[in-house]
Order: sequence, then C-alpha cells, then structure tokens
Amino acid sequence: MKQFLVLVTSLMAMTSLPATAAPSAERLQLCVSCHGVNGNSVIPENPKLAGLQARYASQQMKDFKSGKRASAVMSSIMTGIDDAEIELLATYFHEQKPVLAPPAKPLDPKLVAQGKEIYFEGIVGSAVPACSGCHTETGKGTNKYPRLAGQHGVYLVQQMLAYKSNARKNDDRELMRAVATRMTEPEIRAVSEFIQTLKGEDE
Repeated sequence: MKQFLVLVTSLMAMTSLPATAAPSAERLQLCVSCHGVNGNSVIPENPKLAGLQARYASQQMKDFKSGKRASAVMSSIMTGIDDAEIELLATYFHEQKPVLAPPAKPLDPKLVAQGKEIYFEGIVGSAVPACSGCHTETGKGTNKYPRLAGQHGVYLVQQMLAYKSNARKNDDRELMRAVATRMTEPEIRAVSEFIQTLKGEDE
C-alpha cells in the first residue's frame, strides 16, 4: 500500500510540471510559407514576425480571425486556429532572432534622412508625434507597442496608408489612424524608408 501511494504521488508530481509547448509543424508551415523561416520574411509585402512582441502578434491574429482586421488571406487561415494555438504561435515567433537582411531595393539617402527626423522628432506643424516615443529609439518596441526595426518598407507603407484611409481599424484607441491621417504619403514613405535601417538593439 505504501509503495502504491508513493507511485501515485510521483505521477501527480510529474503531471504538474510545466510542459514546454510549441506550435505544431502543420501550423508553422502555414506561417513560414509567407513569413519566412523563423519569421524572417523575404517578401516585402509580408511582414517579418521574428522578435515581434507576443502580445501584439496574438492580438493581430485574433483580430484577423474575428474580422476586426481585414485580410482575405489571413482571415481564412485563422478561422481554423484556436486561441491556444494562437498564443503558441505568437510566443514562437517572438522568440525567433530577427535577421536584418538588406532591403529589397537600395534605400534613398534623402528619404532616409527625412524619415529619421520624423521618427525621432515627429512633425511639429502637423502635430505628428515622434515614432520613437512609443516604438523606442531602436525600434524594438515595448510590451504595448510593436517592434518596427528592420521591417519591410513596402509593408509599413501599406499599413500606414490603410490607417490613413480608415481601411485598417484595429489600432488601440485609434492612435495610429490619428497619426497617419496627419501625414502625407511622401512623409509616410520617408519614415518607412528609415525604419528599415533600425536594428532594434541597444547600442
């Protein structure tokens, strides 16, 4: 009897140990086909996910699933993924190391310079705040605001224009829509050009 109790106690202790969960290979394959191995997308229209804050990534996937963020491709994919799997995927990509590959096309030095000023200083005349105020000076982001460093410029422009036109509506308290509507398209392109140069690391 004593030996039986010891065995039961041991089994209970083992089952209470935390398991290291990971997304299934099938789910990961759905992601990497567009977002690249380990979340380092090489397709300018598809965002890099490596190093992206898990909280932010999770919310975006849930918004695609609910239709709050529009995307025919992402919405159809997310339909078959439950919230537990979403959390696993978000954590997985957050833990991947971002690879700062050269941009798809050479950067325009003038645009980079203009974008740098916008990123760190904002646009006073249009009441546009500095991007660095929320996304940090290195672009690595915070638990509340997503990583931007090294993101594809094409993707950033797409999303900023979507905010500007009100086509994308899932921003917290409409903050990004408020910012984007005060910016011209050339200003958006300039800051997106500069963001590609950020490494997301403290010097």
